Amino acid sequence: MKRLLNNAIAVFVILIVLLLIIPLSPFLLDVMIIINISLSMIILLISMNIKEPLDFSIFPSLLLITTLFRLGINIASTRNILTNSGSAGQVIKAFGEFVLQGNVIVGFVIFLIIIFVQFLVITKGAERVAEVAARFTLDAMPGKQMAIDADLSSGLIDEQQAKARREKIQREADFYGAMDGATKFVKGDAIMALIITAVNLIGGAAIGMIQGGMGISEVLSVYSIATVGDGLVSQLPALLISTATGMIVTRAVSEGSLNEDVTKQFLAQPRTMMITGFFLLILTLVPGMPILQLVVIALVLIFGGLYLSRKMQKEAAAFAAGMAADAKKQETPQTEEDYYKDINNVYSLIGVEPIEMEFGYSLIPLVDEPSGGKMLNRIVIFRRQYAQEMGFVIPSVRLRDSSSLNTNQYQIKIKGEEVARGEILVDHYLALEPASPTGEIDGIETIEPAYGIPSKWILPENKEMAEIYGYTVIDPLSVMLTHLSETIRQHAYELLTRQEVVQLVDSLKKTSPELVEETVPNVVNYGNFQKILVALLKEGIPIKDLETILETVSDCAASGMDINSIIEQVRTALKRTITRKFCTGGQMCVLTLDAELEKKMVESMTKNEQGVYLALSPDIMQHVVEQIGEELKKFNELSQEPIILTSQVIRIYVYRMLEPFYPGVYVLAFNEISSNIQIQAVGNITAS
Repeated sequence: MKRLLNNAIAVFVILIVLLLIIPLSPFLLDVMIIINISLSMIILLISMNIKEPLDFSIFPSLLLITTLFRLGINIASTRNILTNSGSAGQVIKAFGEFVLQGNVIVGFVIFLIIIFVQFLVITKGAERVAEVAARFTLDAMPGKQMAIDADLSSGLIDEQQAKARREKIQREADFYGAMDGATKFVKGDAIMALIITAVNLIGGAAIGMIQGGMGISEVLSVYSIATVGDGLVSQLPALLISTATGMIVTRAVSEGSLNEDVTKQFLAQPRTMMITGFFLLILTLVPGMPILQLVVIALVLIFGGLYLSRKMQKEAAAFAAGMAADAKKQETPQTEEDYYKDINNVYSLIGVEPIEMEFGYSLIPLVDEPSGGKMLNRIVIFRRQYAQEMGFVIPSVRLRDSSSLNTNQYQIKIKGEEVARGEILVDHYLALEPASPTGEIDGIETIEPAYGIPSKWILPENKEMAEIYGYTVIDPLSVMLTHLSETIRQHAYELLTRQEVVQLVDSLKKTSPELVEETVPNVVNYGNFQKILVALLKEGIPIKDLETILETVSDCAASGMDINSIIEQVRTALKRTITRKFCTGGQMCVLTLDAELEKKMVESMTKNEQGVYLALSPDIMQHVVEQIGEELKKFNELSQEPIILTSQVIRIYVYRMLEPFYPGVYVLAFNEISSNIQIQAVGNITAS
């Protein structure tokens, strides 16, 4: 039985094919006609209750099957009409007698009207709508795909949601394309109905008079009933299917089923109902109009509209009262003294935001989403990219306006304190000056806030000319966002809190539970592990490979190493990550330290209560710092961060010595670079 149900459609199609070949008795023909009418009614009701076309995605195939079924019934009924002297079952006879009512001409006129309504109105309209919907859906596909990609890039949706949306767009395109073709079946079916009607009437009349010896009046009586009845039992289901086709392809902006949408949207306009009622009352003044019917319908519309209007007013008043009550509950006390009598409110004053960005009045449109500002979306994209690159999710950025700033200024705060400030012109573009511009452009001289590059604020009409001259032109929002992102990168290590470390470890526990349980907090506690991760982030080393980091920490801590030694071992374990981050095209340009200088640094290493440091003489230190300053200029022409290469023994101490002078310089050890990388020394630092 289960196998039969799984193949029910195949069996049904085979049955339809048999209808074209095997003659049916009038009894079986009645059964098939009733099934056809029932199936068409079911399809119509389903199309009225779906919320979107894809809820009934099998409709194009179903349309083909029902059309074939209807044509099979037409052939079977025509065979019975022509061979059984017009007798084709009770259903056809009942429909024919009901429509004709003893008058052949009137009956045929009504029948033809039904045929033409089906052919010229319903079928033609559904065909046109399906054609336009298919074309527009295909034209809109690239834009929809770009919108999905934008939402995915901004972090508003994940990969699975994006995949589901893409599949839905593809299914919509396939569906409307199939509907465009399927409506041709409906059109062909309507044409075929006219042909079969003519065949039944003309062929039946010829057979009745030539072979049956009937008179003209008897022929018209018998075959007109059969012809009209057969046409009606065929066209009634066809009309239902055509109507369902039109409903499905026109459900473009529906929110619910057709019943829900019609009820909701009609009842939402009580004023139009009342106006229509008064209009009907005015029509009673026209002589000869049926006054009783007009008055009754007008009063129903007027009183119905009044009832709905009062109901909507009560609902609006209740909603407003609820909003007022909620606002009253949340309302701050009138006086500041009363508010801070509650000690919990005092605690709200001592909290600080991890990251804040304050704006002057003129910059608010860049940030305010209702005004079209894109700042929040761009920050979301940056957070996602930074997490993928560094393995650390930066906290949310608090954006607010500030009356203490100039209108074009903004400032960036980390943990409540200002760390960066900038000024931009909203109605200008920032043009970064190239090394050798091919021409001069008019503008306001300034310094790019993120990298300190000499720049100019130029008018929008000079943008194209500036690009021709070799300038890099940036819009104001990108200038501000770049400054924010670079500031966050520089201070990311300050944002890695103990709680964030716990979350990172908990996330690793899902994939490596044994490692986490063995190491944290048995071998290394959260405090020391935070110090290790902070040290890595401070020098720009990604902590994304947390499993390797924790394994190395576990091995080193178990052998009794101090924190500094553990950090150096972790950096060595992350050599591929470090190489990928700082290597460009298989090469790495570096500054090296002279062997004599390294020897003096090792000899000057001194230990005190705070740890080990380099106790170089002031003359040597000043000479080294000045040399590095001169050599760093060579990196201005290279597309690479400035790097100093040392031995592992002194790497961390060289970094600490140079950090106050050159915070943007990276100090790497030889064993932190993969062996397949070509190292090119662009300078050598000596002791004298």
